[in-house]
Amino acid sequence: MLSPIRIASRAASTNAHRGLAAILQKNPDDVVITFAKRTAMGRAKKGQLKDAPVDEILHGLFKESLKATSLDPSKIDDICVGVCHPPSPLYISRSAALAAGIPNHVPISTVNRLCSSGLMAIRNMAHAIKSGEVTLGLAVGVESMSNDPRPDPKISEVVAGSAEPQDCIKPMGWTSEMVAENYKVSRQKQDEYAIISHSRAIKAFKNGVFKDEIIPIQIGDKVLTEDDTIRLTTTAESLAGLKPVFPNWGADPSTTAGNASGIGDGAALCVMTTRANAEKEGMNIIGKWVGTSVVGVEPKYMGIAPVYAIPKLLEQLGLTKEDIDVYEINEAFASQFAYCVEDLGISLDKINPNGGSIAISHPLGMTGVRQVVTGLAELKRTNKQVLMTSMCIGSGMGAAGVFVNEAH
Repeated sequence: MLSPIRIASRAASTNAHRGLAAILQKNPDDVVITFAKRTAMGRAKKGQLKDAPVDEILHGLFKESLKATSLDPSKIDDICVGVCHPPSPLYISRSAALAAGIPNHVPISTVNRLCSSGLMAIRNMAHAIKSGEVTLGLAVGVESMSNDPRPDPKISEVVAGSAEPQDCIKPMGWTSEMVAENYKVSRQKQDEYAIISHSRAIKAFKNGVFKDEIIPIQIGDKVLTEDDTIRLTTTAESLAGLKPVFPNWGADPSTTAGNASGIGDGAALCVMTTRANAEKEGMNIIGKWVGTSVVGVEPKYMGIAPVYAIPKLLEQLGLTKEDIDVYEINEAFASQFAYCVEDLGISLDKINPNGGSIAISHPLGMTGVRQVVTGLAELKRTNKQVLMTSMCIGSGMGAAGVFVNEAH
């Protein structure tokens, strides 16, 4: 089979200077992050957010974030929300912002690039700030997979005349099996990577690590303070006993409920501004956005896209793999995650140190912001400097982002 072909790529960065020393410099026009938190996540259909629609989750996050930061909402210039599947997401996002006390002169937009939607919200806001159109903005990611499951996309006969357009709309589980089959990622290997994710997340949960990144929100009469998505009793033996969930796809189906990302609900938020404005307003700078990349790959093998997105951004910024201290690479499926880790040649010690989406779940629109929240918290905790986030994207794309820790 032909290996996937990168069909498109874009990259943008904070400035034209390249290399590690350059991205660690502090300049007045840097795009900085002054607050980065997420809600606790809920297991789809069964968990603590199963009855909460997107607008209610957003409302809780907006309200508590404004309270935690003492931010004057009238000074917000724009809001961008990454979200995938609720109908008319702009209307409900705007309603949630207004209900949370954000004035009606503050505009809002939504962006949908599937699994990277949250990162695209950060990217859009960063670009707006760099252009001078925005001084202070919110980048948000949210999804309720309980209430808004993936729809069944349809294409016309005219468009469906060849394989690639049809592959674009195939279920994500099918792409997992295609990656496993074509790149020979065995069930055993998938489970080995999966148990690492589960074990790390279980340890982090028990040690209270995620408390650093979660902002409690009230839903109904309950205040949600911790994830209910992590399966604390997962073992290698229990993973090995699971049956494939897509038995009709691939020559030897190997994707299971234990080695694929969990389906969940939740939201995450970053406050973004210029360094000059943050210093003027006395805002606490915790991180800096450096750059982002977006790439395209063959839709059938969408899961391998990080092997293109990550090198693209490293090249753009003049960095090496070794310059990155922590990688948050989304675990859509263990098939694609294992392939990406091994093809990139990055030590697993640096990747998802507290587990990833296989263990803690993958609310689609939330993940791109959640990775930044998680990664910056880990950099602060370990006194390290540089974060790389990345994910594959349904229909055959990938994205990556680089951020610098400035929290003390």
